[in-house]
Amino acid sequence: MNNIPQNIQNIKSQIGENCTLVAVSKTYPAETIIQAYNAGQRVFGENRVQELLSKKDLLPNDIQWHIIGHLQSNKIKYIIDFVSLIHSVDSEKLLQAIDKEASKINRIVPCLLQMYIADEETKFGLDETELYHILENLNQYKHIQIAGLMGMATNTTDQEKIKSEFTYLNDLYNKVKSKYFYSNTEFQHLSMGMSSDYKLAVACGSNMIRVGSLIFK
Repeated sequence: MNNIPQNIQNIKSQIGENCTLVAVSKTYPAETIIQAYNAGQRVFGENRVQELLSKKDLLPNDIQWHIIGHLQSNKIKYIIDFVSLIHSVDSEKLLQAIDKEASKINRIVPCLLQMYIADEETKFGLDETELYHILENLNQYKHIQIAGLMGMATNTTDQEKIKSEFTYLNDLYNKVKSKYFYSNTEFQHLSMGMSSDYKLAVACGSNMIRVGSLIFK
């Protein structure tokens, strides 16, 4: 754990200034997270709402909390007033639920649309038809800011397969940006890459990576 500052520095030096490091703090206690905070890290990602809530008040207020795991509609109300970014909007129904809760506090919540790019049934995400349906009907969401796309590659050692999935998502991101957000600077995040594949993700265009074990090991 004493290597946390060095681990963060190593990763940031590899990804460059134009890529945001989200420190995945799930399963790690507040006393461990604060070590990363003291090393200058401000963006942290949690998978589960209940775990995030148990840590939030124990840590500094200027932390930017990201929800990166599958989000249940009935948990949105607990994080809607403070979450900085929701990576895992994987259905139109969830987007509608976030918009509804955000409207109650008159807040616009930044969200990423999670695409299904992996060859695994256990992963969540939209297909292209669902994505374009949402994008064609964005006007109905008054309290949502679509800030980019997110995806998780197949958990495999086949680097070419991972590369093809990341390349596909990068191409899709650029198509969506040019068609729907060409004059909107808020659509800016392509969140792909984790501890096992972040270098490949960055090479394929990622500008936001989600890394936990390599930081907190």
